Amino acid sequence: MLTLLAIGVIGYLLGSIPFGLLLTRLAGYGDIRQIGSGNIGATNVLRTGSKGTAALTLLLDLAKGWTAVVIGEAWGEDAALVAAGCVIIGHMFPVWLGFRGGKAVATALGVLLALAWPVALGAVLAWLLTALVLHYSSLAALVAAVVGAVLAPVVADGATAVVIAGIALLIILRHHANIRRLMAGTESRISLTKG
Repeated sequence: MLTLLAIGVIGYLLGSIPFGLLLTRLAGYGDIRQIGSGNIGATNVLRTGSKGTAALTLLLDLAKGWTAVVIGEAWGEDAALVAAGCVIIGHMFPVWLGFRGGKAVATALGVLLALAWPVALGAVLAWLLTALVLHYSSLAALVAAVVGAVLAPVVADGATAVVIAGIALLIILRHHANIRRLMAGTESRISLTKG
């Protein structure tokens, strides 16, 4: 139990590192929470106009999800699953930012790559297809979360599938404002082709 608690704390602390906020400040863009949607994730970082900073944010957020699970795996499957859940919670509710973090889409992808890479592949394909056709990052994330939850029981064991479904549910809940804007037709679109 103490091991699981320690792994949970490590996962949470890894997840709570706000790479989007740190990188945009280092790049001279100020506080990312004052730009666009106010989110600390890669999609909002892209609104600074810096694709490089956005790409690095995505990679680092993904890496912390993957790293947390890999650290947990050294202590067994249960520890890996605890780390998976806690790194997501850390990203969404970081203590350093008053528990107001991101939506953990990239971090969840890192978790999926470590737990069940076929699920990660399916989620990425779903995200890309939705984003390319409809140009809504939020909708793409929601579709990817649902696809991941549906695929998980097919390719992963029961406990892993439950954790993946829980992560998908958290991502959907964190997109509540986006869902309202999508329904109202006021959600911002993204461009994947503009220079």
